[in-house]
Amino acid sequence: FSYEGADRPVFQDVSLTALPGSTTAIVGSTGSGKSTLLHVSAGLIDPAQGVVEVDGVDIHRLRGAARDTFRGARIGMIFQTFQLLDGLSALENVLLALMFSPVPPREHDGRARALLDELGIARHGARPGQLSVGQQQRVAVARALACRPRLVLADEPTAALDPARAAAAMDLILGACHRHGAALLCTSHDPAMAHRFERRLDLPDLGEPERGERGRGGA
Repeated sequence: FSYEGADRPVFQDVSLTALPGSTTAIVGSTGSGKSTLLHVSAGLIDPAQGVVEVDGVDIHRLRGAARDTFRGARIGMIFQTFQLLDGLSALENVLLALMFSPVPPREHDGRARALLDELGIARHGARPGQLSVGQQQRVAVARALACRPRLVLADEPTAALDPARAAAAMDLILGACHRHGAALLCTSHDPAMAHRFERRLDLPDLGEPERGERGRGGA
């Protein structure tokens, strides 16, 4: 992938297979393309070359609403800033994700409540501003898992937390994805966090000419 006008790609020759229930850390410094790789993996931006398959479907061959629908049904996302809607309750934030899922509508309320309970959120009616940062993150994880995704993408989910809280948050994310059988790709600028994952994919800095070989991960 290259940004328009750039003289070299953000990343190239990245090869990775994430099996159900597997965990992979994508590690690199600021500017190495970690978030961009997640956005390509989610179908939010198109690569210049290559194929991204999720559950056997090349998502970049899908267009418009078809890609959005597929993403809502198969991919869960956890953002560094959580991106919860302030005007909605914790329960409503999770229910919103279920609107785009293959889960039957009659099961939406029960599934959303069960996920929040599983992740330790008892105040289903509380809005994000009424919850602690840790509780907001738990709601974000519940939202990401609501659609029964095959793949969960987490973009620096612990960057704003102190070491103790970051470790606890990663325990939460890893445990929840494991219980629900979702493959997890998680970016981090902290190499020490990578030991928590089964595999590690290193993305070098933009200025390094050997980007392709160092950016390759095994299946």
